[in-house]
Order: sequence, then structure tokens, then C-alpha cells
Amino acid sequence: MKTRPMSLGLVDSGLSAGQEKHVVAGRAFLANTTEPMMPDTFGHGTAVCNVILHYTPKIALYNAQVFDGRGVTTAASVVAAIDWLVQEKVSMINLSLGLRENREILKEACAKAVAAGIILIAAAPAQGKATYPSAYPEVIRATGDARCGVGEISFLDSVQADFGGCARGISPGLDQKPSDQARRIGGSSIGTAHVSGQVAAYLQAGGRVSSVREWLVSRADYLHNERRTE
Repeated sequence: MKTRPMSLGLVDSGLSAGQEKHVVAGRAFLANTTEPMMPDTFGHGTAVCNVILHYTPKIALYNAQVFDGRGVTTAASVVAAIDWLVQEKVSMINLSLGLRENREILKEACAKAVAAGIILIAAAPAQGKATYPSAYPEVIRATGDARCGVGEISFLDSVQADFGGCARGISPGLDQKPSDQARRIGGSSIGTAHVSGQVAAYLQAGGRVSSVREWLVSRADYLHNERRTE
């Protein structure tokens, strides 16, 4: 397969200064502020981005900042971010977040992105009620799976999630050992980033958008609640 350009929209709390070199464009979608962008004081987006860059270090990032320093966002902010990324024609969007309430505007924004051929991968809880946008049609539902190591995937096909990824973060240059920050930010958010990173690498290597789900299933290291596949 031939390598091709890949662009990924990161809807999160922003990035670290060291990650900015990967950013093609960035915009803030924060409520009650006129600031164009803010530092990632929450650290969530930085941890998520570290994971994605582990798999695709040459990916073109679009930084859509929706979380404030407390880790709070709104459906309106996420919708605005998705709409912007659709306009920018990104290849895929990582949403390591989940809102408790269904919002029609969010559902419509996701449907618009999917119709544009953009892959949406969103965080889903391992247990409990569904969250949004992961519960919407055609959105790939990802979560953290304690069985998975770096580079591994589980095909869960459960009420909560489609796929699972490593629940631990990655710190560049430290032999893949998680940083203190990544240890605090784990679970479904980081699992989603591991799934997104591997999908991005697959597409960057020439994989087909229409085959992403099938590809994830075919390379799953774990099936449902069972042990490692042969």
C-alpha cells in the first residue's frame, strides 16, 4: 500500500507547545471567552495526542479546543468544532469525550461529517449508560481495555462499545512508559486514542475508509470477553 497524506481533527482540551509543530490549523470553541486559543492546562488533549502521534508521527493535526481548564465543554462547542473540521475536510476525527445527554444538533453534526466521508471515533464508557456522540449511527465506539497493550485491539461488539484499545498513555522518548499525566488520564479517553492512532496509520498506509471496521475486526487481539486470539 502507498503512503498517503492523513489529517486528523482532535476535539479536546488543546495541545502542548511541543505538539504544535504537527498542527496545520487550530481553533478554540470555548464558551464565554473571546480568546483564540488557550494553553492545554487540563492536560487531556496532550495525553490523547501523545498516543496518536506514537502511531502516526507525521500526521497533519487540526486542533479543535473545546474543553476549558476544568475539563468542561458543551454540546454547542463540540458541534462547532465538528462543523469546522468538516469544512477543513479532515480524514478523521478523534473525540475522546462523551456527553451524557443526547442533543439533536450534535447528532446532525456527526451525520454531516459521516456523509462527508470522515471517520468519527468517539469514547464510550466500558459500563453504564451510553454517551454521545459515540451512541450515534456510524460513529465508531471505542473504550479502554485493560487486556490490550500498545498496538493491540479488542473487538468488543458490546452494548457499550465496538472496540477497545490500550487504556494507558504514552510518553514520547521514554520507552513507551506512561507519564504521571497519562496515568491520571486513562480509560476510555486513552483507549479511544489508541484505536484512532492505529486507524490513522492504516489509512496513511493506503487502507480504505470503507474497510476500517472490517480491518479492526480482522486484527483484533481479543474477542468480546474472551482471551487473546490465536
